[in-house]
Amino acid sequence: MKIAVEGCCHGELDKIYETIDYLEKKEGVKVDLLLCCGDFQAVRNEGDMKCMAVPPKYRSMQSFYKYYSGEKKAPILTVFIGGNHEASNHLQELAYGGWVAPNIYYLGYAGVIRFRGIRIGGISGIFKSRDYRQGHHEFPPYNPDTLRSVYHIRNIEVFKLKQIQMPIDIFMSHDWPRGIYHYGNTRELLRKKKFLRQEVESNLLGSPAAEELLGHLQPNYWFSAHLHVKFAAVMQHPPKGNAAPRVTKFLSLDKCLPYREFLQIVDVPDRAGSSEGLEYDPEWLAILKSTNILQRTDPYPWNPPENNGLHERWNFSASEADMMQVMEDLNGELAIPENFSRTVIPYDPNNPRPKTTASFNTNPQTTELCATLGLSDLYAKAGQRRHELEKLQSSTGGEEDEDEDENSLGSGEEPSEYPTDTSGLSNSFNPDEITIEDEWEEEEEGDEKEKDAEVAKGGDKIPQVHTPSRMILPDPKADISPIHLCSMNLPPPSHSTPTSSLCESAADKGELCDDLDVSPARFLKRTSLETAVSGSRETIPKIKRRNQVIYAAADEEDEGEN
Repeated sequence: MKIAVEGCCHGELDKIYETIDYLEKKEGVKVDLLLCCGDFQAVRNEGDMKCMAVPPKYRSMQSFYKYYSGEKKAPILTVFIGGNHEASNHLQELAYGGWVAPNIYYLGYAGVIRFRGIRIGGISGIFKSRDYRQGHHEFPPYNPDTLRSVYHIRNIEVFKLKQIQMPIDIFMSHDWPRGIYHYGNTRELLRKKKFLRQEVESNLLGSPAAEELLGHLQPNYWFSAHLHVKFAAVMQHPPKGNAAPRVTKFLSLDKCLPYREFLQIVDVPDRAGSSEGLEYDPEWLAILKSTNILQRTDPYPWNPPENNGLHERWNFSASEADMMQVMEDLNGELAIPENFSRTVIPYDPNNPRPKTTASFNTNPQTTELCATLGLSDLYAKAGQRRHELEKLQSSTGGEEDEDEDENSLGSGEEPSEYPTDTSGLSNSFNPDEITIEDEWEEEEEGDEKEKDAEVAKGGDKIPQVHTPSRMILPDPKADISPIHLCSMNLPPPSHSTPTSSLCESAADKGELCDDLDVSPARFLKRTSLETAVSGSRETIPKIKRRNQVIYAAADEEDEGEN
């Protein structure tokens, strides 16, 4: 099957689907699944926009509301994770994942599902050391601190994912695993992003939590976004026991803008006899059940249980009996029900309501899943805790609330779980509200004249798409003797690590091994589908300039945060 992978969405669903449609017609291919690697911006109405970490004057409704309201339906089954520019109040309704619109599925804070027998996992948000050990305590209306902490990854989600024992085929994260840039063309990355040099050379760029997950899960593919640059890498992992070393193919993509490398189509063999739709993953649901007692909705630091003599239990991996119990809970039906329901009134362009406040509603999908599996609705618990704190504050004159704030903010001074984590020390750029366009402006202006001239010549025709014939990956790098990639058959989830065999170096020849062989249209940058005005030098100025000022302004507003 063919899976389209997209970098940062930024609410540009219409443009993404249009680009895929153009690709399918031009090249005669059919995309079966779309994966979006964060900054999805599932904004339903004006109230949701107030829950995004974007300066108010730069917030834009974009096109998701059309899919939420039913005006449109996603033409391709879409699965996404959250990033650091999201309608957080909406995504919090679906802590364990769910449909945000018909045919558009959110993986939750962390999650694993199946599609045609392929196991797809992901973790939402970005890493921030000061909030990493907190519970999911945020609840709207957010204050300036919780507006950002709400999308920061928590150690409980990483702990859950580390309980996975069966192979993962595809994994998604918004920010990169720390150190992955050493397994690709680092020189080319730094040519494109000169301002990343300090972080790369000191190995500070990326998420240490994602790095830990990469070493544990060792998926066949790992897709990311966040840094708004296309970057490919191949990492060979040290062997586990007598098993052959596994190889992870990493790809990060750009955001949806003209002439940007934001979309890649990958061929992944599906498994015969598997379901056509999305399915729950029994191992993951069993892990959710076993770790439910560890869930917290307070901001106080917490460490996961370890085998150090201090905890009665530290292994929460799923046994066969646990997975059989999940099957019994679901009455033997793994298909994810198509039970989307609206919880707010969608945006109406004919009747805008700019004074709409942020909503906080429990979602029937989450309520149903929690009742079926015996899970806690984290959003509902956070709301209940907020209500209790407000009652206590009113009776104590605010003293309790002040203590709460002190504990919440003070957690940033707790030592990080990662000894090398210096995410709060970098001064060359801010990975939380990263200044992207400013650093790219000079580079883009150098190529813009030629590109705009080519587009303008096309008149009313859709401009030609730049589509390299193959996606070029580097040789795998590892501390052990390297092997070269070859055709890879994805292992069934119930099997052990697959063996590897040898093939000639693909990177040196500028080509791929068979398993990532792509047709000429598999890799493309979005071009304008609008009419180009002859002689115009700014064919598509609105999208580019709007996003440019968003991130520049966001960085100026939060330059102290890292």
